[in-house]
Amino acid sequence: MLNENKIKELFEDKIILVTGGLGSIGLEIVRQLLSYNPKQIRIVDNRETELEDIKEKYKDLENVRFFFGDVRDKERMLRASEDVDIIFHAAAMKHVPICEYDPFEAIKTNVIGTQNIIDCCIKNNIERMIFISTDKTVNPINVMGTTKLLAERLVSATCNFKGKNKTKYGVVRFGNVLSSRGSVLEIWEKQLKNKNKITVTDSEATRFFMDIPQSVKLIFDASYYSKDGEIFILKMPSVKIGVLAEAFLETKGYPSNYYKIVGTRNGDKLHEELIAEEETQLLMENRDLFVRLPLLVTTGKNDYEYFVKKGFKKSKIEDYCSGNSKYLLNKGEVKEILKKSSCRNSTKIFG
Repeated sequence: MLNENKIKELFEDKIILVTGGLGSIGLEIVRQLLSYNPKQIRIVDNRETELEDIKEKYKDLENVRFFFGDVRDKERMLRASEDVDIIFHAAAMKHVPICEYDPFEAIKTNVIGTQNIIDCCIKNNIERMIFISTDKTVNPINVMGTTKLLAERLVSATCNFKGKNKTKYGVVRFGNVLSSRGSVLEIWEKQLKNKNKITVTDSEATRFFMDIPQSVKLIFDASYYSKDGEIFILKMPSVKIGVLAEAFLETKGYPSNYYKIVGTRNGDKLHEELIAEEETQLLMENRDLFVRLPLLVTTGKNDYEYFVKKGFKKSKIEDYCSGNSKYLLNKGEVKEILKKSSCRNSTKIFG
């Protein structure tokens, strides 16, 4: 990960907009940004009650402003992004079953909403835009992954027609984020609180995972390196859902078999991928990150040389699938990560 001085240079005295700013990732972005002395942080979200609650709770933070708005509304986003230097675009429909049931709504938010933010960057000459994506974009079989893939392509393709616009674009591709809103750990917490067994779709299913602070560090690294719509991927481990369930239960003091199998949901994969086979030819890496160079940008050689100068090298990886045994953690390793993650995520949002 980058050193703190480089990150501070990037954000100090800047005006920064966070879409979906009341989500787990959005709030962590804001929390970490505050330590770098930005001129102003604008939080945009469409959850009225939560927006009012947090606005009242943190009214003493003079450099944080709260805006009601939806990324589907381009005029609202244009106003919210006036004089902004950096946009973190975290707003999305991310629940697989809901996107399957209402695909037209997922398109409005994940695709059209992203194009609206891109248009704001061009119109307002934003310095940088970082789009938050997902491993479900790789060989997608569900609506959520397909719409986020389209959004990824929109961001990358923009670099070919932006003309004199100065915006530098980047994409971060996440695995599952531990303890984020709607995550399996949050669901299991609620089930135990209601004195129910936790539910597991398929104990052999595997997922990549990272914790919330790690995910934001990746976003900040991407902010520093990005320029032509590159995709940044944190090197992360994977876990079998059955192993995760057992580790979770044991850390909570329950028997390791205190769960029931409920079957996969519509749109679920058995294993996830972070890098498609076709992308490996465009892949570079350093100690912590993979970067997939743009598919269409016309300055491919310059991009390669740029990342070599930044300490990256051509990657030799052939696949990055969560089911590959070399990425899978055992139960003991998972328990240690859960304990550390629980401690980190228990801190206050802004302080």
